[in-house]
Amino acid sequence: MSQLKNRLSALTLLDRAFNALTDDELAALVASLPDDHREAIDEACGAKEGGFTDAAARTLAMRAHAARGRMNGGLEQLATLAADPCLAKCIELLGDNSDNPSHDNFQEIAPALVKEFGVPTVRLMLASSVAGEAAASAMLIDVLKHDDVFALPPAAKVEVEVLPARTADEDTKAKRKAVKERKQAEAAARRAQQQAARHR
Repeated sequence: MSQLKNRLSALTLLDRAFNALTDDELAALVASLPDDHREAIDEACGAKEGGFTDAAARTLAMRAHAARGRMNGGLEQLATLAADPCLAKCIELLGDNSDNPSHDNFQEIAPALVKEFGVPTVRLMLASSVAGEAAASAMLIDVLKHDDVFALPPAAKVEVEVLPARTADEDTKAKRKAVKERKQAEAAARRAQQQAARHR
């Protein structure tokens, strides 16, 4: 059960990191990717042959694919593709510490990552690494929750609309009562006829 809970927590962080990207940031991130990464994203999001020609359409498709793919791997697929260059740079900068970096190791390279990729993309890379069960997941989770620079914004609250109780007006109530009484009278008449028929 603990493993499932950890898995759900990791996906929640990834979902928050993805949704923290504004549409402009997401479009800019995809535009900066290598062609093969962008083509893979377009294919995953259902683009026709040749991919998306409109950045806004791609962004919309990515958000829809991510929302549908929280539990079936679609969200992770998009995040992995989008954050791959940032992850590659992170691994390069960490060098011998890349397998299981400490908090200090990450903080040393963080400014260079932010300068090249921006905070939202680095967050996405960190959350993607957690979802991928990186050895340093505990440290990365701490960064995503508490770091002054990389802490994720609070999850958006979903407003639930409470529908008013259905109430019938007096006229409707009277009509319903009349129909009910008529049916009861008809049923009583049928029973009386059946009773009389038996005694003939």
